[in-house]
Amino acid sequence: MKQILIILFSVLMSLKTVGQIKDIITPEIITNPLHQANIGRITFMASNIPLNVYKKEDFLSTFELSRKSSLNIRVFMGNSVTNYLHQLAPELPLEELVKSGNLQFSFFIDGSLIYQENIHHGCNFGASVNKNTATTFRVPLTSTTGEDWWAMYLWDRFKVNGGEKALTEGKHQLKIELKPYVKLVDNDLRVGEMIAQGEVELLIKAPVITKEQIAIQTIAPNSGWEVSKAKYNTKKIEALNTAIAKYELKDITSIVVIKDNQLLLEEYFNDANRNTLHDPRSAGKSFTSTVMGIAIKDGYIKNEDQPLKSFYDLKKYANYDESKDKVTLKNLLTMSSAFEGSDANSESQGNEENMYPTDNWVKFTLDLPMDNHKKNGAQWDYFTAGVVLMGDILNKSVPENLEKYTDKKLFKPLNITKYQWQYTPQKVVNTAGSLQMRAIDYAKYAQLYKNKGKWKGKQIIPTDWVAKTLTKQIQISERDNQYYGYLFWNKTYNIKGKNYEAFYCAGNGGNQFLIFKDLPLVIIITGKAYNKPYAHPQVDKIVKEYLLPAVL
Repeated sequence: MKQILIILFSVLMSLKTVGQIKDIITPEIITNPLHQANIGRITFMASNIPLNVYKKEDFLSTFELSRKSSLNIRVFMGNSVTNYLHQLAPELPLEELVKSGNLQFSFFIDGSLIYQENIHHGCNFGASVNKNTATTFRVPLTSTTGEDWWAMYLWDRFKVNGGEKALTEGKHQLKIELKPYVKLVDNDLRVGEMIAQGEVELLIKAPVITKEQIAIQTIAPNSGWEVSKAKYNTKKIEALNTAIAKYELKDITSIVVIKDNQLLLEEYFNDANRNTLHDPRSAGKSFTSTVMGIAIKDGYIKNEDQPLKSFYDLKKYANYDESKDKVTLKNLLTMSSAFEGSDANSESQGNEENMYPTDNWVKFTLDLPMDNHKKNGAQWDYFTAGVVLMGDILNKSVPENLEKYTDKKLFKPLNITKYQWQYTPQKVVNTAGSLQMRAIDYAKYAQLYKNKGKWKGKQIIPTDWVAKTLTKQIQISERDNQYYGYLFWNKTYNIKGKNYEAFYCAGNGGNQFLIFKDLPLVIIITGKAYNKPYAHPQVDKIVKEYLLPAVL
C-alpha cells in the first residue's frame, strides 16, 4: 500500500511539473497599475494613446466606425507572446519558436465568429516593442495618420471575409479574442488558451451622398481626345458612382473609357482630377516591354532571344551557374526565368522587398542563385528584379540613356508631357514600376496597343512586337484561364455566357489599363488601395458589373 502511494505521489508531482513549464525568456515586469488591473483584456481606443498616459476613462465602450476613423486596440497580457508559444511547444529552441507561431485573431460580430487568422510569425507590435518580452502592445485596426501596419490589412481581410456584410447600418457588438498558436513542420497546429479578449459597440452610419457625386461627370475640353457621342447606359454609371461615393468601391481615383478611339467617359474620385499624376505601381513595368520592342526595331538590341551573357560577364557575380548564362530577355519579359526570385514568396532571396534596401539593384539581381526546381521559359513566377535588369540593359544600349530615349521615341509622339519616373540607386529610371501619369495619358498608351502600335498615322511600336506582346506566352501559375504576354497580363470576363478577352497592365492598388481583344474598347482604372485585399477584385467588379454592361 505504501509503495502504491509513493508511485501515485510521484505521478502527481510529474503532472504538476509538466503544467508549470518555465518561461523561455524573462518577460517585462508588470508595474503599470492599469495593466495590472486589466490583464487578459483587449481595450479599444480612438487614437494612439501611449501606455504611460492611458487611463481607464480612455477605454471605448462605443465607437462610430467611419471611413475616416482611427480604431486602435491595446492588449494587456500576463506574459509575453514568446512565452505563450513556449508553453505550446516547449521542445523548440527560441530561434525556431519565434518563427513557428504568433497570435490567432478571432473577430466576432454580434456573437457570431466572422473571421479568424493566424497572423504571420513576422508580425511585430511596433519598433519599440520586443515581442519576446513585452506583455502589452498597441495596434491600429484603422488609421487616419498614414500608419502602415499588418493589423490594418488584417482588419481589411476581416471585412472582405464577411465583416463588411455583417457591419450593416446600425449598432453592432465587435468582439476580438487572442490565442497563441504554433505551427510545426509537419503541419501540426497547436492553439493555446485565451490570452486576452475585449468588446466594443460599433455604430455604423451610411454616408451622405450628394447628387453631384452620383452624376456622370462632364468631359472638360482640351483632353487631347475626340469626345465620343456614343450612347451608353447612364443608370449603370450612376450606380457605379454611387458605390464609389458610399465607399463600397474603395480608393478609386479615376476611370477613363475609350470607345472606337474616342473619349467616352472621364471621371475622377477621392480628390483626383485630370492633372493628377497617378502611381500605378507595377503597371509601369509594361512600358519596359514597349521600349524593348522599339529598341529592337532601332537595332540597339538584337532580339528578345538574346541571353544575359550578351550584356554581362556573369562570372564576375555571385552564384555563377551556366543556366544563368542562358536566361534570355524573353524569359524576363514573360516572368519565366530560372532565377531564385519570386515576389509571391516572402522567403525568396530574390523577392523585390529584399532588393529595394540594397545600394545596387542590378548587382542584387545578378548575384542571385538559380533555382534548381525551375527551368528557363517553363514556369511563370513574378519577378520584379528581372524587369530592373532589362531597364539596365536598355539604359546601356540605347543612345544617351533610357529616360531620354523613352521620351523621344514614345512620350513625345503620344504628346505625353506630364509624367514622373522613379529612379534606382544608380539614377536610372526605375522600370520596376511607379511611372506616374495622368489617366488620359495612360489611355493613349493603351490605345496605342489597340491600334497595333500606330498613333495618328505613325507606327510607334512595331506591329509584330505588339502581336507578340498581346499573345498568351505562358500560363499564370495557379490561375485558371489567365496568361502572360510580354509584361502584359491576360484574362477573360464572362458576362451572361459570353466571353470578353483583355490584355492589361496591372499594378498594386487596383491599377489596370485594359485593352479588349474583340471590342473597340480601352478602359483605365486607377486606385490607391495599395496592399489591400480588395484592390484588384473590385476592379473586376467595376468592369464586369458596371462598365461592360453600360457600353455593350
